[in-house]
Amino acid sequence: MKKPNVIDPKRGAERQTAFSRRNFLRGLGVTVALPALESFLPRSCVAAPGDAPAVTTTASGAPMRMAYIYFPNGAHQANWTPTGEGRDYRLSRTMEPLAAFKDKMQVLGGLNHEGGYPGPDGAGDHARASGGFLSGVRVRKTAGSDIHAGITIDQIVAREAGHLTRFPSLELTCDVVRKSGSCDSGYSCAYQYNLAWTSPTAPLAPEPNPRLVFERLFGAGPRGERQANYQLRQQEQSSVLDFVLDEARTLQQQTSARDRQRVDQYLTGLRSIEQRIQQAEHFGATPDPDANTPAGIPDSFRDYMRLVYGVLHLAFQTDATRIATFLLANDGSNRIFPDIDIPEGHHHLTHHRNNAEMMAKVALIDRYYAEQFAWFLEQLESSKELDGSSILDNSMIMYGAGIADGNRHSHNNLPIILAGGAGGAVTPGRFTRLRSQPITNLFLSMADRMGVRNVERLGDSTGRVEGL
Repeated sequence: MKKPNVIDPKRGAERQTAFSRRNFLRGLGVTVALPALESFLPRSCVAAPGDAPAVTTTASGAPMRMAYIYFPNGAHQANWTPTGEGRDYRLSRTMEPLAAFKDKMQVLGGLNHEGGYPGPDGAGDHARASGGFLSGVRVRKTAGSDIHAGITIDQIVAREAGHLTRFPSLELTCDVVRKSGSCDSGYSCAYQYNLAWTSPTAPLAPEPNPRLVFERLFGAGPRGERQANYQLRQQEQSSVLDFVLDEARTLQQQTSARDRQRVDQYLTGLRSIEQRIQQAEHFGATPDPDANTPAGIPDSFRDYMRLVYGVLHLAFQTDATRIATFLLANDGSNRIFPDIDIPEGHHHLTHHRNNAEMMAKVALIDRYYAEQFAWFLEQLESSKELDGSSILDNSMIMYGAGIADGNRHSHNNLPIILAGGAGGAVTPGRFTRLRSQPITNLFLSMADRMGVRNVERLGDSTGRVEGL
């Protein structure tokens, strides 16, 4: 079977050559980032997606959507886990805000993320939890530039199905963006702040500003002016890319052997951007939704999450993309929640040592996150397709975390919800207690339903989830 390509640059000790970064970037501003070269200051690059004939539509012809929404620090299990089983399950206190969607979602128990456990690496469960969540790998323990995780399932699907929409995938967050530095017990911040990885060494940074996401999707300015502004931006980006590609080819002839490999990967990444621009042009005029451009990042975290959820809803509604990841907050986040009168940090509270008051506050935070997820599902359910079904009916929206219990840093029996019906390809309205297995089995099952069936394994996967 065809396996996804993996770009894994070899490391060596080649000689360094002095170059003028200023000359290379002259006229570019911050439009294009340079790859990590030993010849001058390191930056980052993105690997290129591939092409494949996947068809992400339902039996009725409606687009199939897939999203992975990640909340931090696990969940308080006693308040998360439903009672009963199958269709007769009863929602837990944490899930009560999702009552209207009880028949539109499937709660899954028994899924594990073994790569989150320490093994020989010691502390750092939060970095391992999110860094390897969508790839099923154990990330390399390093705070340096030699990060190593795995290609994530969203990007594997995007490589095969992303050509069907203007944007192969969408990466979102309600946190800051970090791709370097030390964050968790000697692990790079890249692991905690990035869900999507295009290669084991290249995280795909999410966008935290809902206004910038909106303008990227639909263009800047008020309704009626966005299409012209979008086209102008595309033309400017094309001109910049032409210049950078020429300069990078020249640079490639003057670098060390090790740098030439990196420049080649960089060129591949630039070509993928060029292909995305051409792809967007192929789809013609951009949609111009009847929605105001978000002003930016609001002060209220509730409003912030709902703004980003709202932009994701518009992206699905206009078929701008069918694949998305949304990191609500980095795993290990110590955010406070004044909206619900919790002044203590989230991460601090999860280490409650069975203190009743702290556990109650953790449960309230879990419920707070669930409330915003319920709001998102309501938007998807209220948006109808041509055949009368809803976007939610034709979606697979995974909501969960790479840590099960934040107090014990456990990674077995993760808190996972799969919302949506995948156009009839999954059976919602159940609490399913699966026999213990890797969560990557679920991800492969979701990829199958997206029309991507040539992925034999993902990280620690052992097969597919049966009876999904």
